[in-house]
Amino acid sequence: MPNHIVTAFDDELKELGRNVAEVGGLAEQMVDRSISALMRVDIDSAEDVIRDDRRIDDLQREIEEKAILLIARRQPMARDLREIVAAIRIAGDLERVGDLAKNIAKRVIALQGQFQPPKLLHGVEHLAELGLEQLKNVLDAYARRDVQQALGVWNRDEELDALYTSLFRELLTYMMEDPRNIGFCTHLLFCAKNIERIGDHATNIAETVHYQITGITLTEERPKNDRSSTASIDLPQTDD
Repeated sequence: MPNHIVTAFDDELKELGRNVAEVGGLAEQMVDRSISALMRVDIDSAEDVIRDDRRIDDLQREIEEKAILLIARRQPMARDLREIVAAIRIAGDLERVGDLAKNIAKRVIALQGQFQPPKLLHGVEHLAELGLEQLKNVLDAYARRDVQQALGVWNRDEELDALYTSLFRELLTYMMEDPRNIGFCTHLLFCAKNIERIGDHATNIAETVHYQITGITLTEERPKNDRSSTASIDLPQTDD
């Protein structure tokens, strides 16, 4: 970040960056704790995640207000303006990540008392590990202003989509094989979609970091591999 004649402007930009980092840390914790609650069907932890969503909403609004005031007072140009616009965009994506973590936590509460085959959780856990890794990496790319790391996150979105499509097929198959799995698998499908969307927001942040650093908007079509809407399911064979 360049030094300015008005050092207070430097301080304000740094503070804005720290605010975004704070929201990122909270969003990351919410995703981690919501997945942990899902794996253990831990109602208390799920309720904690739901309560934390209000905090992330408040922080996102504070960042937006600070950014608007900075633009009005300092009339920034070029990279300075991109820094501020990036903070607004990234905070917005992180607020949505918090919403998605809250949605997963709500599903945990809905699972209470349902038939829960442990093997069905393994695929969701693997998907969540990749989604959380994407979120951590893109927040690190923002903190370091590392355009290559941001591009790495952008390029891995296809991997997350492919894993989600595979899990989508697997859960539908379990539902068809045993009707007792239907309720549990339906909730897991919603959780898996929320995780896939968290990956999409991580990719959005990667695009913003790229623009923030280079001033160039990524115009290539984002690599996608979500085929859940067209996934074919092999019906189990039955005797005539």
